[in-house]
Amino acid sequence: MGAGKTTIGRLLARKLGMDFIDSDHEIEARTGASIPWIFEIEGEPSFRRREADVIRDLTARSGLVLATGGGAVLNPDTRALLKASGTVIYLRANVHSILARTAHDKNRPLLQTPDPRKKLEELTAQREPLYREVADLVIDTGRPNVQSMVNTILAQLEALAASAAWPPVNPDTRGAMSEATSTTLNVNLGERSYPISIGANLLADPELISRHIDGRQVAIVTNTTVAPLYLERVAGPLRAAGREVITIVLPDGEEYKTWSSLMLVFDALLANKCDRKTTLVALGGGVIGDLTGYAAASYMRGVPFIQVPTTLLSQVDSSVGGKTGINHPLGKNMIGAFYQPRAVVADTGTLATLPERELAAGLAEVIKHGAIIDADFFEWIEQNIGKLVARDQAALAHAIARSCEIKADIVRQDEREGGLRAILNFGHTFGHAIEAGLGYGNWLHGEAVGCGMVMAADLSCRLGFIEPAAVERVRALVKAAGLPVVAPDLGTERWLELMEVDKKNEGGDIRFILLKPLGGANIRTVPRELLLATLEASVK
Repeated sequence: MGAGKTTIGRLLARKLGMDFIDSDHEIEARTGASIPWIFEIEGEPSFRRREADVIRDLTARSGLVLATGGGAVLNPDTRALLKASGTVIYLRANVHSILARTAHDKNRPLLQTPDPRKKLEELTAQREPLYREVADLVIDTGRPNVQSMVNTILAQLEALAASAAWPPVNPDTRGAMSEATSTTLNVNLGERSYPISIGANLLADPELISRHIDGRQVAIVTNTTVAPLYLERVAGPLRAAGREVITIVLPDGEEYKTWSSLMLVFDALLANKCDRKTTLVALGGGVIGDLTGYAAASYMRGVPFIQVPTTLLSQVDSSVGGKTGINHPLGKNMIGAFYQPRAVVADTGTLATLPERELAAGLAEVIKHGAIIDADFFEWIEQNIGKLVARDQAALAHAIARSCEIKADIVRQDEREGGLRAILNFGHTFGHAIEAGLGYGNWLHGEAVGCGMVMAADLSCRLGFIEPAAVERVRALVKAAGLPVVAPDLGTERWLELMEVDKKNEGGDIRFILLKPLGGANIRTVPRELLLATLEASVK
């Protein structure tokens, strides 16, 4: 109950071109009585019999999206009918979320008790195994964006259809699903707001990029790895539309996120007499995105740019939020600007060509989003890490969309990292030290962040913010993603020296993003002896 079945079901039906019925509403229509009245006068057993009868009638129909009552699974005959009649989607919500949604709802007779939380916990314990038994898909509902949840369902239905596990009732609905598997989110920043488009084969739609280009000239910045794969797919349609396209191909790697690479971009822009209406397009991973964004912020004091991220890390994190910059030998991302793109176009199809190590690096940022703000999402990642590593399209689409939702909401509240946004740096204080200490490029950014999250979790535990079991969950998930969980031995003094050069620090004190609890974040300085204990326990 309270998971949003009616809202989501109605929107899903509209997308699929089907009818929608809520079984509770159908019972009320047939009896002329409200659900609370039936419970009070006839009792729950009588209500369950009526419910089973209605569901038996409705499951005989085709072309229907049916939202059942939360207790419908208690009847074994009903469970069998649901399983045999169609695809069963379990909308999962935790007790805290359900309580928040149902606190003032007097039409839920089972919650009219002195202790509704206890009742919900009892119902969850009773029903959860039955939901799992009957469900074909499990969708977490701890997200504010209903459209995104519906698109995730559609993507997973498409994957089932592709595997022949779910033959659609109406063949015409397959086209509706394919159309809807792209998701558009919005970063709400007033006049600087912009869309994030997420989906497969988006580069086949040139309009997604061209609609955000006003001028005649377009400069595409990419690297030697991405250019052979995707440069012409972006540049070709723009040239065909009559635009002058300048291509700038940089060396690939974190070690090239430098001032000299930035100058190569400026050299090309100036040589081609690019003006203030020139749009820069960042086609690549986080290095290309950050560097191109900084170039756009600086050239002629600001020209428009578009992010076209091609790695998982850039799709879930660095392309969203407007943080741009380059590295300095003494610190990562210490030179840069906050500068928002016109749009982000994340084609999940580009992940098919991503090396395994790069995919794992991107999963670090996915895990981070669950760890700091959404415990339900963290649990979903634990349950689906195998699918993510195997590049399951539906799982990746959900992970990217949820990560972008989380980041977009944080950026909306704190665009320039004055407070809340700093929690997105969970694991980064340790991680940046690893990157600088080993030399940029030896560990990928996501690898360093993954290890840094394990270290930050250990430190959180030493401060009493989380239990040892939570640390082990973080360590196990990072390891399952294919990321290192043991830090390199840089030497204690070198560790401290590197962590002292961090944008979050104030007055010379090292500030850490810590878990309090898992699914929540806390920013603070820590006693030196506890930090040293974490370093000692974490290195080889």
